[in-house]
Amino acid sequence: MRLSCAALEPRRAQLRCARSQFKRKFMIQRWAACSRKAAVIAFALTIASWASSASASTAAMPDGAALGFRWTLPFAGILFSIAVLPLVSPAFWHRHFGKIACAWAVAFLAPFAYAFGPRAAGLAFSHAIVTEYVPFIVLLTALYTIAGGICVRGNLHGSPRVNTALLALGTALASIMGTTGAAMLLIRPLLRANDNRRHVVHVFVFFIFLVANAGGSLSPLGDPPLFLGFLNGVSFFWTTRHLALPMLFICALLLTLFYLLDVYYYRRGGEERAAFDPSPDSIGVVIEGKRNFILLACVIALVLMSGLWKPGIVFDVLGAHLELQNLVRDAALLGLTVVSLAITPRTARTGNAFNWAPIEEVAKLFAAIFITIAPVVMMLRAGEGGAFAPVLHLVTDAQGRPIDAMYFWATGILSSFLDNAPTYLVFFNLSGGDAHTLMDTGATTLAAISAGAVFMGANSYIGNAPNFMVKAIVESRGVRMPGFFGYLAWAGAVLIPVFLLTTWLFF
Repeated sequence: MRLSCAALEPRRAQLRCARSQFKRKFMIQRWAACSRKAAVIAFALTIASWASSASASTAAMPDGAALGFRWTLPFAGILFSIAVLPLVSPAFWHRHFGKIACAWAVAFLAPFAYAFGPRAAGLAFSHAIVTEYVPFIVLLTALYTIAGGICVRGNLHGSPRVNTALLALGTALASIMGTTGAAMLLIRPLLRANDNRRHVVHVFVFFIFLVANAGGSLSPLGDPPLFLGFLNGVSFFWTTRHLALPMLFICALLLTLFYLLDVYYYRRGGEERAAFDPSPDSIGVVIEGKRNFILLACVIALVLMSGLWKPGIVFDVLGAHLELQNLVRDAALLGLTVVSLAITPRTARTGNAFNWAPIEEVAKLFAAIFITIAPVVMMLRAGEGGAFAPVLHLVTDAQGRPIDAMYFWATGILSSFLDNAPTYLVFFNLSGGDAHTLMDTGATTLAAISAGAVFMGANSYIGNAPNFMVKAIVESRGVRMPGFFGYLAWAGAVLIPVFLLTTWLFF
């Protein structure tokens, strides 16, 4: 008996769908295989460069004035991928972001090795990884792990006063335990406190503004850009002295705006509070994993030690210079991370839903960012002779003096859409790159760069690593956060007027 065309059509549709899925899977597998081959090539280039002497590698480094804009394409590519692919193809991105990051790193290293020799590529690689990336990711991992072992149990009532107090507490803690640590510590108690309210999106948007960004502006522990400045010679308490007033102004204004907005939504949703609360209010708050607070104090002591203790002993590691105090600090931070994993009760990490996925993503992506930004830094250090001379003219007047307001906004705008850590490095080097000079005669310029990177990292989800972490955790609890452009609308309505006032008052 012959089947009719109508009966065969569903089967044909299934075959077409299966064929399409097979083709897509095959293309992904081919792309992944190519990425693995590219990684092998990059590794081979690195090994070849390591086999050479450090002095020869140094001689092989090109002058930044000889580099054209094409060398910035891998850096722009990785940042564009971070901004666009999670929105266009989130499943593909979350499965293959490590391969994509590796491909962009190879897209810089392979042509650079061909143009200037494998020793130059190896030195650029080792400087980016040994000198800058390893200290950055070690500190971030230590803070993430230790803070993830502190579990705040109990449920508060999400009234405007309680919410404002929690945001203020997180803002204060951010400069001590880092924006990542403070955000991971308080986001879950804030979620439980507001789980019986319908209008709560503004709570977590302001949480990103304050706890995940502006609050981390008073120490190198607070936000990655300031830690990179610390690694490049900026003293530990310099940011505390020079960013305290702008930070207090911005945070006080944002907390006031939040309180007024939360009062409006709280009164508007008065009928909701009588509904069933999935997490009933508890009598008190219990903190589990308190021993991690001691480890946090040790982290602060280690970072301070590396800034104050200068034995003058330098090791040559694959052509990069590694100072003894930094080596001791990073080794001790890794030790504290292991200790935290050993002494923290399993129930504390379970209560925080702790996992390695967020820090794994940051580690892979920032490795590529630090590698691909190398030629950009070389070009910026060339000053007037480099390809970025027009940018230098934009932030300086006719006499060559820096325009602090332009540095604040230029750093801030790029921090909003690129990532504030590499953006800080770009403008730090554009302003001369000498920490001692910038802390002295260029203090207001360095303050403008630091403030722009830290404060305006809140303008988008991709401006700072904790922003995406907070968004992911909140959405996993059923709260629908604004999309990429919806969040930009919040930032434009709230943050931009605040930053305009900050410019007028301080820069």
